Amino acid sequence: MTITTIDSCLRRVTVFCVCLLVTVRLAAQTVPAKPTSPANLATTTSSAPASVAAETGSKPHDDTFVIGNDDVLAINVWKEPDISRSIPVRSDGKISLPLAGEIQAAGQTPLKLEGDIASKLQNYISEPEVTVMVQQINSEKFNILGQVARPGSYPLTNSATVLDAIALAGGFRDFAKQKSIYILRQKPPGGQSRMAFNYKDVIKGRNPEQNIKLEPRDTIVVP
Repeated sequence: MTITTIDSCLRRVTVFCVCLLVTVRLAAQTVPAKPTSPANLATTTSSAPASVAAETGSKPHDDTFVIGNDDVLAINVWKEPDISRSIPVRSDGKISLPLAGEIQAAGQTPLKLEGDIASKLQNYISEPEVTVMVQQINSEKFNILGQVARPGSYPLTNSATVLDAIALAGGFRDFAKQKSIYILRQKPPGGQSRMAFNYKDVIKGRNPEQNIKLEPRDTIVVP
């Protein structure tokens, strides 16, 4: 085969490859885009608000907790650092703030107290924005009496049970009647209920329903 023949073959192969490449590109451009299904559209539109909510971490204002004496409140007045502060509720149920003066806090929800503080500040600040958060809960307590190492009154934490209370009080004394413990619970209007608690049974897995979740002002008696 001569050099001229080889050169002619190479030119034909090159032309064929170029034509093939152009054909493939044209075919790719003419393929219609995949339509967005209603399900995909819904997923796309619904995911945006969810991601925004996740980023902001915002939650609705909790208006269920009632402030009590000795609770510690974090009070923030927007753009007013001299007024914003962390402050405990006094034994008379009140707090004192610059410009606002004496304000009743005990018996109020944080949302209601925000409005009361803002109302007092309106004489000095244009459209005050107030936020009240309960920084520390000291008003909700339970009592444990009798044959325990440290009888007394204790702050009630979330989901505390009778077993938790006994542990907080340092456990039993030597002659505690562990099968005859009982819980006194206040009932409106002024009544009282009595619930039995057999420590020996509960720790063995019997009658676990006796290990109740404590409520404010419950009194545990260990004879």
